Amino acid sequence: MAAGIVLVTGGSRGIGAAACLAAADLGHTVAVNYVHNKAAADAVVTDIEARGGSAFAIQGDVQSEADVLAIFSACDDQGTLVGLVNNAGVVDNPQRVDEMSLDRLTRMFAINLIGSFLCAREAVKRMSTKHGGTGGAIVNLGSAGSKLGSPKQYVDYAASKGAIDTMTVGLALEVADEGIRVNAVRPGIIDTEIHASGGLPDRVAQLESKLPMKRAGSAGEVAKAIKWLLSDEASYTTGAILDVSGGRAILP
Repeated sequence: MAAGIVLVTGGSRGIGAAACLAAADLGHTVAVNYVHNKAAADAVVTDIEARGGSAFAIQGDVQSEADVLAIFSACDDQGTLVGLVNNAGVVDNPQRVDEMSLDRLTRMFAINLIGSFLCAREAVKRMSTKHGGTGGAIVNLGSAGSKLGSPKQYVDYAASKGAIDTMTVGLALEVADEGIRVNAVRPGIIDTEIHASGGLPDRVAQLESKLPMKRAGSAGEVAKAIKWLLSDEASYTTGAILDVSGGRAILP
C-alpha cells in the first residue's frame, strides 16, 4: 500500500513505541498517540526522525469518543490514513472476579474494547473504498490471556482481549472487499512496563522459568509481527490472529 499516515494508539511506550518504529520503517508517517506522557511520545517521534522517518505526537484517550474524533482529525490534517494499530490498553491489580468493582470493569472494557471499536470505526470511514478511501490495514493487539483466561489475576483483561479476537474476525469479513485488511497479534509474556502498571513489577522474572522458551518476549519481537501485517507482504492475510507468545498461548 502507498505510504501514508499510520496511527498507533498508546504509542509512547512498550509494544506501542516499537510498533511506531516498525511503521516508520515501512515509510509511513506515524501518529504517536499518548494519554499523559508527552515526553515519552516526543522521544518516540525524535527517534523516528533521527532514523530519517516522519512522525508526530497526538494526545488523546481512546475511551473518550471526543478524543478519538480529535485524534483522527489530527491525522487527517497530516495526510491520508492507511493504517491503524489498536494498541492502547490497560491491566489492573490482580483480583478474583468476585472482588472486581464496576469502576474497574468499566475502565477495562472502555479502554481495551470500546476504544478499539471507536478507532476502528473512524479508520474504516477513512480507508474503506465504500467511503471513497483507497484501502489500508488495521492491526489489533490481543493477548494470550484470551485463550488462557488469566484466573485469579485478570479475567476481565483476558475477556476484553477475547472480545478483540472476535472483533478482528468479524471486522475483517465485514470490510474484506473494501480494501481493508484486519488482523491481530496476540502477545504472551512480554517484558514491558505494563506488568508494573498492573501491580506485578516482577511478573516476568517470576514466570520466565515456566514459559516454554524459558524467557519473555520483547516489544521489538511483537512489533516485527505488526510490521508484517501492516505491509504488502501480508496482502492476502485478513482475519488472522498471530500468536507471538513463545508457545504460551498453546499450552493446555
